[in-house]
Amino acid sequence: CERLPFDLLEAKEELVAGYQTEYSGIKFALFYVGSYLNLLISSLFVTILYLGGWKSSIPFAENFIQNILINYGINESFDVLKPVLDIFTTLSKSYLFLFISILTRRTLPRVRIDQLLDLGWKFLLPIALGNLLLTASFQILSIN
Repeated sequence: CERLPFDLLEAKEELVAGYQTEYSGIKFALFYVGSYLNLLISSLFVTILYLGGWKSSIPFAENFIQNILINYGINESFDVLKPVLDIFTTLSKSYLFLFISILTRRTLPRVRIDQLLDLGWKFLLPIALGNLLLTASFQILSIN
């Protein structure tokens, strides 16, 4: 979402150019709100696509609640309560991703482009090549 530690393209122009110096007042506030809206929508997409969305994270939670309501004879209220619980579950999961993103912005410093290149060439590339050799050797051994 082009948040602070990962916005390398905007970081080089931050001091003299960019939308921060061209807009002030309500125009800058709209950019700022748009950034957080982008973050909220992205966290909702991650929640729905990768975390099961409205399904509970706690195993057997829906069956447990439904069994309790059946025992007390309030089964009809579960049909009304279920959409409220689904919305609450989805919003709580998306709030978790929103919190992680804001926490990442506040705790990690911005990475310079030379640091990122050093990380890629000196650390990640040898790990990727080692992984490739290891996987290829296991494939050759499993064929024989």
